Amino acid sequence: MKLSIQGQTKTYDRPQVLLDVARELGLKNILAATVNGRLRELSYIETKDASVEFLGYDHPDAIRMYESTLRYVVAMAIKRLLPSAKVRFNYSISRSILAVLDQYDGPTNAAVVKAIKDEVNRIITSNYTITRKRVSIGEATKLYTDLNMPDKVAILEYREEDYVNLYACDGYINYMFGYMLPETGLLSAFEMFPYHPGFIIQYPRAELNGQIPKFVDEPTFGQALKEAAKWGKIIQGNSIAKINDYAKDYASAVDFVNMCETKHNHQLNELGNLIQNNIENIRLIGIAGPSSSGKTTFSNRLRVELMSRGLKPVMISIDDYYLGKHLAPKNEDGSPDLEHIDALDVELFNHDMLALIQGQSVTLPKFNFKTGKREQGKTIHLEEDTPIMIEGIHALNEKLTRSIPKHQKFQIYIAPQTQLHIDDHNPISITELRLLRRIVRDQKYRNASAIDTMNMWPSVRRGEFQWIYPFQKEANYVFNSELSYELAVLKKHAVAQLQAIPRDNKHFITANRLLKFLKYFNNIDDDIVPCNSLLREFIGGSSFHH
Repeated sequence: MKLSIQGQTKTYDRPQVLLDVARELGLKNILAATVNGRLRELSYIETKDASVEFLGYDHPDAIRMYESTLRYVVAMAIKRLLPSAKVRFNYSISRSILAVLDQYDGPTNAAVVKAIKDEVNRIITSNYTITRKRVSIGEATKLYTDLNMPDKVAILEYREEDYVNLYACDGYINYMFGYMLPETGLLSAFEMFPYHPGFIIQYPRAELNGQIPKFVDEPTFGQALKEAAKWGKIIQGNSIAKINDYAKDYASAVDFVNMCETKHNHQLNELGNLIQNNIENIRLIGIAGPSSSGKTTFSNRLRVELMSRGLKPVMISIDDYYLGKHLAPKNEDGSPDLEHIDALDVELFNHDMLALIQGQSVTLPKFNFKTGKREQGKTIHLEEDTPIMIEGIHALNEKLTRSIPKHQKFQIYIAPQTQLHIDDHNPISITELRLLRRIVRDQKYRNASAIDTMNMWPSVRRGEFQWIYPFQKEANYVFNSELSYELAVLKKHAVAQLQAIPRDNKHFITANRLLKFLKYFNNIDDDIVPCNSLLREFIGGSSFHH
């Protein structure tokens, strides 16, 4: 048997465990592997000729395994220390996980968190083997019932296969809906500390080459996540099983969709009050957020909200201030970096915004994306009660609007803040939700395949880490653009595209991961979705898009 590994060929006369191969070759900091392009755990046994690539801390799929295993070990530690307590994991601020204890009477204080951390470290140091085993749905249901895990029992009802994979480690059994590391000792680093109402868990990040990011407390952002968790409890729609209960019949699906849309209406009303009550000071409203947050529809709905209060907001496109490809800063490979703030005419933008606020008439530029050049646009003049609205990647960057005093700006950060779960131990990633939105939208409006979207996604993410996340702390308000019902709608638009990605394509791994949790959702029909819904920006049929 020949294995082609990182450019060299090794010959073996018996099946090989990938972890043994990596160790024999002296490879360090290895977490996962691909075999003929398929993602594999290090416990995978190869039996025939194959091409193997080992993945480390700089690879997102490897770090996902690391994170799944860390959650597993934390849940295991809690089960041993506090047998009656249940833990729920949520993605939280500063790229961390918030763990909250339920059915537990005591305080989640420093002493309790230290005890959990010590037990996690003990499990890691013991280097227990984590073994995957396949059982029938019936066996899994009985096991989870005996272990008092009703959230895991509930999701099994929607599993298409008649079996389920469980992971066993030193007598502890659980399933984390993702691949795992084969030994607890491979967890090299994590941080854990109290953070009300539970404790924060930090882990290495691929985008930082395996470093743990410095924890930055973000009160505005944190409050939005807290509200999202509260909202999920109110509507009983914070897990796939609960969403599927709503989707079982048309009438309850309609109620669910309208409850979620009403949450957006409440936020828009709240924003309208904040802006109206301070309109004598607010001259510019900046709206920024990561890709596929729903900025365009949100901007239109906020404009209508303000108009309903007698205000006359005017939208100005930041894109019209592009300098053009030839003047944009360059990426390392020499290509134009169109997401860089210096790809915009920052000086002219500041000049025009200040002139408008001071009551002057200004002729705005208009960027022609076909010719790649700026042309002359319309001339405008603002009234006293006319705030300027800008929307785009740099809208919260102080450099873009430095000529306008901070007290005259109202900054809005928009992003989906989901606290949605497969089950208590498996939160759904906000980034995965945005990627699905983008796949559906790109196919609908740009005739782009899921492969095209996924090819661009790493570049999009790099731009977000550089140009959006560092400025979210500038926000006066965080608008949560998540709709708890949306994955039940997006599913039917995305599944065919994801299934069309061939096994030998590098994005098959991502497609497979997305399909694994999408398959659990019952469908909700598009025709229930209102025409002004933010979701319409992605699935089509928006009253704002023509």
